[in-house]
Amino acid sequence: MSEASREEIAKRVDAIEGGYEMMLAYAAQGLPTDQGAANSGQLREFLKRFDEALTGLGDQFKAVAIAEGREPREAIDTFLDVLNRDAEAAQACIRVVLAQKGISSQLVDNLNASIHVRALLTDLFLIDELLKS
Repeated sequence: MSEASREEIAKRVDAIEGGYEMMLAYAAQGLPTDQGAANSGQLREFLKRFDEALTGLGDQFKAVAIAEGREPREAIDTFLDVLNRDAEAAQACIRVVLAQKGISSQLVDNLNASIHVRALLTDLFLIDELLKS
């Protein structure tokens, strides 16, 4: 169970990191819209994968913590509640951007700077280090 859960986490983290890297690259292009842009489909695909990776993210980490007998349970569960809230907030931001007819570089730059996305990334860095110990 733990190995499969760890593999699922790795795939999700890759999708999140890939989406964030794509957002950084797209924001630097200074495009007024993604409509007709060479990489518009790519941007939306990366954002969709980012979005999908966030659904149930805390549950995946919890499965690993339980399978590996990580302690203290109460502290881990409390942190995973925070991770879930941050994932939901970042997901709301991504979804509102995806819902736009045209996505400008400035809009993506603002998404990059969102405290919700930053908190999520920091949570992932923290939990990654916790699971290495």
